[in-house]
Amino acid sequence: MISFSTLSMRAELTRAVTEMGFETPTPIQQLVIPHLISSPADIIGLAQTGTGKTAAFGLPLLHHTDVSVKHVQGLILSPTRELCMQIQVELAKYGQYMPGLRTCAVYGGVPITNQIREVKTNPQIIVATPGRLIDLLERKAISLDHVEYVVLDEADEMLNMGFREDIDFILGTTPMRKYTWLFSATMSNEVRGIAKRFMTKWEEFSVAAANATNENIDHQYYVTQHRNRFETLQRLLDFTPGIYGIIFTRTRQDCQDISEKLMKQGYHVSPLHGDMDQKMRSKVLERFKNRTLQAIVATDVAARGIDVNDITHVINYELPDDPEVYTHRSGRTARAGKSGICISIVSPKEVGSIRTIERIVKNKFNKCDIPDGAEIVRKRLFHFLEQIENVQPESEFADVYLNMIHEKFETMEKDELIKRLIFLQLQETIQTYQKSHDLNALSGGDAKNAGVAVRGAVWTRMFLNIGQKDGFNEASLTQFICDQTDLKPDVLDRVTVRDLSSFYNVKTDVVDLIIESISSKKFKGRKLRTEEADKKDASRGPSRGGYGGGRPGGDRNGGGRSYGGGDRGGRGYGGDRGNSERSGGGRSYGGDRSGGGERGGYFKSRDEKTGRSSSAGRGDSYRGGGRNRD
Repeated sequence: MISFSTLSMRAELTRAVTEMGFETPTPIQQLVIPHLISSPADIIGLAQTGTGKTAAFGLPLLHHTDVSVKHVQGLILSPTRELCMQIQVELAKYGQYMPGLRTCAVYGGVPITNQIREVKTNPQIIVATPGRLIDLLERKAISLDHVEYVVLDEADEMLNMGFREDIDFILGTTPMRKYTWLFSATMSNEVRGIAKRFMTKWEEFSVAAANATNENIDHQYYVTQHRNRFETLQRLLDFTPGIYGIIFTRTRQDCQDISEKLMKQGYHVSPLHGDMDQKMRSKVLERFKNRTLQAIVATDVAARGIDVNDITHVINYELPDDPEVYTHRSGRTARAGKSGICISIVSPKEVGSIRTIERIVKNKFNKCDIPDGAEIVRKRLFHFLEQIENVQPESEFADVYLNMIHEKFETMEKDELIKRLIFLQLQETIQTYQKSHDLNALSGGDAKNAGVAVRGAVWTRMFLNIGQKDGFNEASLTQFICDQTDLKPDVLDRVTVRDLSSFYNVKTDVVDLIIESISSKKFKGRKLRTEEADKKDASRGPSRGGYGGGRPGGDRNGGGRSYGGGDRGGRGYGGDRGNSERSGGGRSYGGDRSGGGERGGYFKSRDEKTGRSSSAGRGDSYRGGGRNRD
């Protein structure tokens, strides 16, 4: 059996690893470490997150580091602050018995002046996010002229986040004669392109087939309508007492909104995304690791630095666009040989994406029913009974209070006392779910025909002459229709938003009301038109009219509904973003893309992976602007 003691590492490293409790290297470590120690060369290491890649490159890098030399010999590039800090911590542990070793981590989100002082202490190894490293290079605070080893960690993620130009720039400042070690979860064309430009005669080490996921993960999905996604999340949390997990969202705004809603309802959660400063992010991670939080709501980028072995659940609030991202997400659970559950909440039209991911990750997904109120109450009752069974009260408690309890309830029957205790414990859950409705949605061949437009049927397919060009998405259009008609969202279904028009299903008994309500209104100066889809040539675009104008009147939110301006206090449909909910109070359905202010209302911010933020702060940013990467 291969052990760390047989890898020919310097004695200081072997001692540190042994004291840390590591005996047998992981598969990627077994392949890479002996090779890099005996004969340093350009390599590509392919392994999933959580397989020990940090030690795979960290131990050989430390082995070759000359602590007597006071300049940067090794450079490690990492996509996020959290991962950057995590790598430095691990390097410090591995190198604790190497006197004179200095490592330094540089990343955005903290004052750059402090990091300038750190890099001037002559560290031999620097761990950096690309944006902050470029800032230091441009300030001439750091020199890479003597770098002998460059490690690109999570290379696929750095490229997904838009760091390609940054990587090119950084590697262009390092010596031609150096060793480059590229580690990635997958071997995409972009990763291979980096290798071709900066590496020669590299060797490739892979420990698993591409996109293979952990066999100890139970992949589940729940099908519901988009408007019921948050309520479904609540039910799954209530149905899983003792959950310790990560809830993934696509965007920073979704992350913030969902976590705020959950916290208001008493859930012990916290957001984790790139707009939070480093101090706050570190505090959240500490609370999560200490289990004072039952879950964190995180974007993919922010979650990169989370290294916890006991996560029980990963929940995809929405499926990622890229199956590779799904693999990264699910890999947060079922670590260190343990089992875990990865849950995805999907709409009927997303079921096809589940099948695609199944084929790519080579794992079967189990379709589950969203629990109803009775199931949730029953589950929480059993959990409470298990807690009673397992608790061991201190003897002093019994001695002090037992007689008092007997006196208080001596006239009450045992069964009655038990019923009251259980009801007291579960009262809130019972009240919450006593009138709960079924959130499960039909999918596939069982789903409602999206094209039905037959009067007399339960649902009628409708046409509306506004779409994506007007700033709408599925959620904002649903809310827009409800605002015009004073109807509830449950009368709408299967909303499809195209460039210039939209289609939606509506309960047949309110078709006339919708036509009457919407057709009397204007949007950006042109008359709104909605009608049954079978009476409309769907290939014809909506009539185009002039912009401007609006309907005065109304008193909602202290002002009228504005269909062209989005004035403060009212609901702005198509108004400037600077007058959106976050800067003026009104929901914004549309807007001038050149307008200022944060997106409000039902608009989603740009994907976290782009890292773009409306803030002017540099943080860890691309040169010359506010392209915050992490």
